[in-house]
Order: sequence, then C-alpha cells, then structure tokens
Amino acid sequence: MIVKRVISLACFLLAGLTALVKAQTIVNHQVVVGKTDSVNSAVLHEKRTVWLYLPDGYDSSKNRYPVVYLLDAEWNFAAFTGMVHELSEVIGNTVYPQLIVVAIPNTDRTRDLTPTHALTGPNDKHMDGMETSGGGENFTAFLQKELMPHIDSAYRTAPYKMLVGHSFGGLTAVNILVNHTEMFNSYLVIDPSMWWDRRKLLQQTHDALRQRRFDGKSLYLAIANTMPLGMDTTLVRTDTSTSGDNGHIRSILMLKDNLQAGKANGLDWSYKYYSGDTHGSVPLIAEYDGLHFLLGFYDYPPGFIGSINDRNTKVDVVKAISDHFADVSKHMGYTVLPPEEEINHFGYRMLGLGSPERALVFFSLNIKNYPQSANVYDSMGDYYTAQKDNVKAAENYKKSLALNDNPATRKKLDGLQVKK
Repeated sequence: MIVKRVISLACFLLAGLTALVKAQTIVNHQVVVGKTDSVNSAVLHEKRTVWLYLPDGYDSSKNRYPVVYLLDAEWNFAAFTGMVHELSEVIGNTVYPQLIVVAIPNTDRTRDLTPTHALTGPNDKHMDGMETSGGGENFTAFLQKELMPHIDSAYRTAPYKMLVGHSFGGLTAVNILVNHTEMFNSYLVIDPSMWWDRRKLLQQTHDALRQRRFDGKSLYLAIANTMPLGMDTTLVRTDTSTSGDNGHIRSILMLKDNLQAGKANGLDWSYKYYSGDTHGSVPLIAEYDGLHFLLGFYDYPPGFIGSINDRNTKVDVVKAISDHFADVSKHMGYTVLPPEEEINHFGYRMLGLGSPERALVFFSLNIKNYPQSANVYDSMGDYYTAQKDNVKAAENYKKSLALNDNPATRKKLDGLQVKK
C-alpha cells in the first residue's frame, strides 16, 4: 500500500492531504513544499517514507523530469528544494532543469549508510553507537530494486538520476559509485566519512578509479575544514596524533588524490575545499556549487537570452537553441527538447517587440517539438490573430480544441469573424 501525505514548511508538519501539490502552494493555511510517499520494503523489512518535491506545473504538464535522490531528508530537504525551486523555476531561471527530488529520511542511519560493519572511528579508536552498522548493501538494494522502480512507475521521471549524500551519506554515494556505478548518472559527495572501517572503501576506490572506466559519470566532492587551529591541509596529511578527528579530512584528501590519479578513467569530476565551513555547515554551499558543476551544461551561455530578446540580432537563435539542447541531450543521455513553456514565452516576447517573423519561428518550433500539445496551437492561433489572419487563426484554435476543449480557446475562436 502506498501512503501519501503533504509536507508543510512549518517544521515539516504532516497534513492529511492526498492531492498532488505544486512545488510551493498554500493548502489549509500552510505553505506546502512537497508531499510524502512510502514503500513497504521487503529488503529492509520495514515501511520507508520518502519526501517528494515535484516541479511547479507538474500536474498540468506531461513533461518528464530528472530525479535527485537526496539522503538525510530531515536535514537537507528544505534548503535543497528551495534552491532547486529558485534556480529552475523562479524569474525565468534555467540554471538547473526542473527536477523531481526524492529525499529519504532515516530510520537507522548508521545501519543504512555504512557499507561494512565496524566499531571504530576516524582515528581507528572504538566509537560508541556503531553496533548496527554495515547494512549499506541492503539499503542500496532497497534503492535499486524497490524505491527507484516505484518512483519511476508512479511519477513522470526521465532517465537522468543524481545521488546527493553528506558524511555517512557521502560514504554511501562513493560506495554506490564504485560498486553499483550504473545506478546514477552523477554523484554529489559532501565531506564523506571515508575513514570508515579503517578506510576499507577508500582502498576499493583507489583500485577502482585506476582499473575501471566511468564514462558518462560525473562527481563533485566537497571537503569541509574539520581541522583544529594551527593545522592545514598539508600538515594534516602527516599528522600522527590519535586525538581529534584529523583522520576524517585526511581520508577525504586521500580520496581526492585517488580521483586525480584516475583522471584517464572517463569520470568527469571536480572538488572544492571549503576552508570557512565545518562538517555541519558545508552541505548548503556544497549543494549549490555541486549542482552548478554537475548540471553546468544545462543553462544557456551568458548573453544568449539577450540575443533572443534583441529584435535586431544576427544570431540564428532557433539553430542556437536546437544546438544547445542537442548538447544537453548528449550530457543527459536521452533527447531533451527545448521546454515548451520557454519557447512559447520567447514567441510572445517577439510579438511584443514587434518582430512577428521571429515570433512565428518560435511558435513553429514548438509545434514541431510538441505536436500533441493543445497549447502550441492556441499560441499559433494568437499569432495569426495578431496578424489579422482570422482564417489561419481559426484553423489553429480548432486544432487546439481537438486536443483539449479549453473554454479560453473556444472563446477566442468564437470571437473571430471568419468569412464562410
């Protein structure tokens, strides 16, 4: 049985609503930013709840969306989805594509996010609370065999998938990259606990990055400043003290070395050391930087929108848009068309600027790419209405109504005076 509820912004209170909600809306006097779903896991022998963010306009479109799987939902959901909303939907931003975010709260974090059983900490001393550790492979099986298939069947997902993990979640992301590489296209790894189990996974990573190919995969590594005063990233490499947690950052720096040594393996990767951020503060800025790197191919280059809005531009903007999305498709591994809503906006923008010939090009492109959309014919009808060609306007309004009997379109058709 699938259970669906709504997540409220105020302390993430769960309200008893089952309707699909947009990215941000007001329901029963609450600002709603998502909903919950759940899966009864045969692998983990428990029901697992996930928190879902769906893009604005999800329920009124037929689009499919890339999916981000975000670990530690309790800590990361609000900030992460707010950033995605801001940079993919607000004020015309297209820095990221619109995304579905599937955030996974914890039931037993130590069990699920550690790949092997161990009882020692960053400096190889006994650490309390690790008794249930070592269930990472079962958790990965839950993701791969139960949660991801459910999300793909219940929501309009695209093939591109990203995994985001911090600390033990970062350890899990590295384990999946190395041992289950094909599960995700890209990995955002934030200050991972690579010290785990006397650096066993770190050694596996060392070997895998030198011996295997990772073509088509990308990774961003964030390193926080977890060192005591007077220590730096050079000194910490040779620090032999057994006090403190220097083993944590030392192991991450070793991971960075392994990534650099495996540079011919096809993995597209980058990293940043955040000297002003701690282990706890680094996720927010690292998620921002990481998504910019991992999805950097998506946004238009600087000046591109200016060229589109310039009625006197010499740039073949439609060819430029088509070429851009051909490159986006190459990165994402499937065909990505220019967004219907965006191209529609450009068409109306050209009409407003007094450039009907360029408006026609945009509206025609949308009809070519989205022939089953009622909206593209409605927009073309508006174009011909503006050109006072009521016959062609009526033809397009009728095509739109054949696909969706929209009252607004019918009113426009009825308002035309067409000679019979």
